[in-house]
Amino acid sequence: MSFQEQIKSLHLDILKEIGNIGAGHAATALSNLLNTKIDMSVPNVKIMPFNEMMELVGGAENVVASVYFRIEGDAPGSMYFVTSLEQATKIIKQLINNPEFQIEDLEHNPLAASVLQEVGNILIGSYLSSFSDFTNLNIYPTVPALAIDMFGAIISYGLIEIGQVSDEAIVIDTIFFADGDKEDKELNGHFFLLPDPDSFQKIFHSLGLGSNG
Repeated sequence: MSFQEQIKSLHLDILKEIGNIGAGHAATALSNLLNTKIDMSVPNVKIMPFNEMMELVGGAENVVASVYFRIEGDAPGSMYFVTSLEQATKIIKQLINNPEFQIEDLEHNPLAASVLQEVGNILIGSYLSSFSDFTNLNIYPTVPALAIDMFGAIISYGLIEIGQVSDEAIVIDTIFFADGDKEDKELNGHFFLLPDPDSFQKIFHSLGLGSNG
């Protein structure tokens, strides 16, 4: 039975609710970092085959910006925040207050690299904190790693474990925008949560649901 068949709509609703609570925490942290009001939401959570996950970000060979964490603890796995180079550039421009910044400068701009990594750290850390509170599981992220590379190369490490038993991952869409012109300020990205094979059972049992709903 695939993860898509095991995880019912109720499970996805709970994951979305966890995501929205995490987004609220992340928005507060980002507001403090940017010194401006930030709103965030999680419009969609879905289970997606790996090939569709690749297409969601423009294909395996599309170059993206990603912050990656290994999740340790009771329900280990891998988690990624992935966004386009255009979106990453907008995030960095706002954070370092440099409208001239271009993503090609990232390698030679330690400040820009560190702030993008910190955004990923805040986003994923806030989600995992909410996740841990909901499930009563002790889960925590490792030190984040920032990459600008083809998505297929970035995601390959996280697929090693889960790929042995499944070809699907949990995809958590997120949208956030700064106070002001939402069309200009809106930023978006995707979380890809790849629990290790045994972690799905632990997560849903901890919620009192079981994998069969």
